[in-house]
Amino acid sequence: MGVAGDIIRTYRAPRAVVRHRIGPSENEGGALVTLMLACGLIFVAQWPRLSRAAFETGQDVQMLIGGTLLAWLFMMPLVFYTLAAVLTALLRLIGGRASGYEGRMATFWALLAAAPLWLLWGLTVGFIGQGPAATVTGALALVAVLIFWGAGLREVAFPQER
Repeated sequence: MGVAGDIIRTYRAPRAVVRHRIGPSENEGGALVTLMLACGLIFVAQWPRLSRAAFETGQDVQMLIGGTLLAWLFMMPLVFYTLAAVLTALLRLIGGRASGYEGRMATFWALLAAAPLWLLWGLTVGFIGQGPAATVTGALALVAVLIFWGAGLREVAFPQER
């Protein structure tokens, strides 16, 4: 099944999709592609917000997009690799059996699976502006990431518990 189908399926069965995406063997290239695709989509989700901010403040939109590009495509992957390593180590301390690769894939897949909600958040902020709709949409996207991440980490660290 393709990535888009797996993203849709994640909203119904996140643990099964994480296990499917990990596969029978480690694929670090696939993990990196998953992370970069997630960060790329979240970067694109920022464009409407940045465009609105540039219009409202008179700033140069290209400068705002450049800074966001640096953050999401160069800095955040390092943050997510570090975060995945720390959480995998913590899970091992409490008896989890996740490998480093499995912890990374659970983290990266959670970001990618929630990316459509981040795109919706970006459109909401870009067209409506800051307010209750943006807050609810952003909270929904964050909750989705946390749920998918928790389910994925639980699947890789404690696979027998269903």
